[in-house]
Amino acid sequence: MDTAGSPAPAGTGGDGFGGSTRGTSGRLSREQIYVLVSAASMNLGCMMAYSILGPFFPKEAEKKGASNTMIGAIFGCYALFELLASLVFGKYLVQIGAKFMFIAGMFISGGVTILFGVLDQLPEGPIFIVMCFLVRIVDAIGFGAAITASSSILAKAFPNNVATVLGSLEVFSGLGLIVGPPLGGFLYQSFGYEMPFILLGCLVLLMIPLNLCILPSYESDRGEHSFWKLVTLPKVGLIACVIIALSSCFGFLDPILSLFVLEKFNLPAGYVGLVFLGLALSYTISSPLFGLLSDRMPNLRKWFLVFGNLITAVCYMLLGPVPILHIKSQLWLLVLVLVVNGFSAGMSIIPTFPEMLSCAYENGFEEGISTLGLVSGLVSAMWSVGAFMGPMLGGFLYEKIGFEWAAAVQGLWALISGLAMGLFYLWEHSKTRRRSKAQNLIGTEEEQAALLPNET
Repeated sequence: MDTAGSPAPAGTGGDGFGGSTRGTSGRLSREQIYVLVSAASMNLGCMMAYSILGPFFPKEAEKKGASNTMIGAIFGCYALFELLASLVFGKYLVQIGAKFMFIAGMFISGGVTILFGVLDQLPEGPIFIVMCFLVRIVDAIGFGAAITASSSILAKAFPNNVATVLGSLEVFSGLGLIVGPPLGGFLYQSFGYEMPFILLGCLVLLMIPLNLCILPSYESDRGEHSFWKLVTLPKVGLIACVIIALSSCFGFLDPILSLFVLEKFNLPAGYVGLVFLGLALSYTISSPLFGLLSDRMPNLRKWFLVFGNLITAVCYMLLGPVPILHIKSQLWLLVLVLVVNGFSAGMSIIPTFPEMLSCAYENGFEEGISTLGLVSGLVSAMWSVGAFMGPMLGGFLYEKIGFEWAAAVQGLWALISGLAMGLFYLWEHSKTRRRSKAQNLIGTEEEQAALLPNET
């Protein structure tokens, strides 16, 4: 990861900020290594703690009198409150302090994960359900603080390689999501309900002293710009729609893909999780690659965004597949489509942060931690919107029109966002060409005017 040798992507600040975080020999500085270790530990620990509920919590909640709708709401409220937390923490990142927000977020997330492990001691009914909601909400607030601060610190430490670093760290997020459910299921079967939460909560808490020692502090003045000004930039608004669409596609699969696989292919329940691995592994592998390409060749980002969305749309048309294609549903086709979808998701998700950041700088936002906080908070918030809407839309459409058509409708959202992004880039390109021609014409006229007196 060449933090000094590669040219700065347009609008990422170049030499304008980053200070001592940038090396001069092309090697990572000690401070940059510390930032990477801190962010990787947060991604891995928090995503494992987030994902361990899936294998066993719904069954335990049913025993406590929670309906399927209530269980879905307990899962869904996480994304909703992470959305709100990301917007607030992104706005007030400078006042709170990025390092303090990062550490406090991890502390809250680890503490409430442990607390979730003792909820089975509560009496069944409303008390248990209310406490599940409260703990899940506080966990979402903690994670929203940690992830917003983490993205801002990474962008500050690696101004020339934002996409590369974020893409590489998605490996740890992916590992957390892959390892969390089987580890949680094993601990639950071996030691009972409490052990998965207590062990992973303690793991997150043990990372705090390490991060207190090694994570650098970045100071910055309070910015003058707001979320509203950022969101109302046309390009940022379109990228936000892309993030929502892609996040919704991921969330869409959570509640219903396993039901479809069990019903359609009669797989044993233990094998259903392997179907999801195709998506998770291909996304985890492709994210660093597309991050590196996005930083080394910034002009490719727009094509990644557009074609990533279009490929995702095609994948969702083929998941069922949609009946109008007259293609027989087969397990190997489903797994292949999920693998391709993982690559297309990496292609279109990773460039969103540097593209949004470049747009902010081009429109007068100051280069510093305050703008990074706004962009980080907005990206996290838009991801949470999709994560909240995807499962709800998926569950509703699955009941009404079946998986095949529901997946096609979900793919239509990605298709629309991809086409809208493509049309915007074409308009932006034609606008740039017209401006360039006008400047050349003015320059030619000035040269002719300067020569006329000499000729006379």
